[in-house]
Amino acid sequence: MSALAGVRVLDLTRLLAGPFATRILADHGADVIKLERPDGGDDTRAFGPPFQNGESAYFMSVNAGKRSICLDLKHAEGRAVARKLALACDVFIENFRPGTAARLGLGAEELRAANPRLVYCSVSGFGATGPWSNKPGYDLAVQGRSGLMAITGEAAGPPTKVGTSIADLVTGLYAAQGVLLALYRRERTGRGDVVDLAMLDAVVSLLSYQAGIHFADDSVPRRQGNRHPTIVPYESFPASDGWFNLAVGNDSLWRRFCAAAGVESLAADPRFGTNPERVSHHDALFAELSALFRGRTVASWLALLEEAGVPCGPILEVDEVFDQDQLHAREMVVEIDHPTAGALRQLGVPVKLAEAPGAVRIPPPLLGADTETVLAEVLRFDDATIAALRASGALG
Repeated sequence: MSALAGVRVLDLTRLLAGPFATRILADHGADVIKLERPDGGDDTRAFGPPFQNGESAYFMSVNAGKRSICLDLKHAEGRAVARKLALACDVFIENFRPGTAARLGLGAEELRAANPRLVYCSVSGFGATGPWSNKPGYDLAVQGRSGLMAITGEAAGPPTKVGTSIADLVTGLYAAQGVLLALYRRERTGRGDVVDLAMLDAVVSLLSYQAGIHFADDSVPRRQGNRHPTIVPYESFPASDGWFNLAVGNDSLWRRFCAAAGVESLAADPRFGTNPERVSHHDALFAELSALFRGRTVASWLALLEEAGVPCGPILEVDEVFDQDQLHAREMVVEIDHPTAGALRQLGVPVKLAEAPGAVRIPPPLLGADTETVLAEVLRFDDATIAALRASGALG
């Protein structure tokens, strides 16, 4: 049995942060009911190209494992049905601007008064409190405001965003974590909770040791390319035919590296004997190592260093990533059948549970494909009731 079997989630999120969170829950067995507007559904259904037989690759990447229903929340009967569904679920998750859900009759206070066991998760750019709570929050804007772009990129180059939508994705991870924490607490207390996620909070938390550096001495971390601010050598280096990463994380590894690379003189050099000394003399050491590495190919260096147990690795293109035997052994690429897209490759489940493994069980849903099934199964609506709702326009 899956870890979240029996947990029902009503998902009113769209775009990336919320859907990424509910995809995680679905992968581990939750029944995720994705409520979409009738006129096009989740915005990401139109994101592209590429499209696979008309289906957005973007949308399909984060919406597998869910069922889709269409309700018009501008319609009084549509809102009433949404409320009934919410009260029949264990988890309710939305990513409207703060206050919007309450105006629809779907606010945390109202729903939890009717169902104290409900876990209510709200995802927004800046959270439910504070002077910016009503500001819109998009990934790029949050990356800039969080300080992340100021420490990403080459030292002499412009501020640079991370190559994926990291603000959305880490917020989704925290949202899934928050829901699980609340569900665990509910097991002990019988009561749900309200999970309030802000994208800005989530990304600022990623500053981690960079924030610690600033807190320690009031210095301002800057862009340093692939260089690490407190560990050396721990960055990318050029070989004769490309670049590779070297991660010498302590003095023992440094000595092992020097022996494997045939540069014991560097280990004996007082400028480089300890990590703090190597940090202080980074530029001199980088020049020495760059000259050394340019004498052989990437493959040659990786073979030599891996044999010696020195952490290192190639820098792969995205298509090369999925050719790695390790990822296939870990089932991080799976294939499922989609009703219109056909054979569909998906990322697998990264959290491996031995006794309750997650899985990509069902394909991303077509818009509204499960409306009648969900209403009949969850709310026990009969055919006549569903037909009347459809005729009224509540179902679109």
